[in-house]
Amino acid sequence: MEQIQLYKKIIHLPENLKSEVNDFVDFLLSKNKKKDTLRQPKFGCAKGLIYISPDFDEPLNDFKEYM
Repeated sequence: MEQIQLYKKIIHLPENLKSEVNDFVDFLLSKNKKKDTLRQPKFGCAKGLIYISPDFDEPLNDFKEYM
């Protein structure tokens, strides 16, 4: 929808409904802002949460007969 079309529709609303439209637009903006912040993890945010043992690359005892 074009902005001018939306503006023309809002102009013809009574003041109490304009107030509701304003509140709804504020709600939509805050909802969109929350989505943007939730979807952007920061680099290194899981640092220290993952541990890899020093013998990670060593062959497993169960597969020694195949190697």
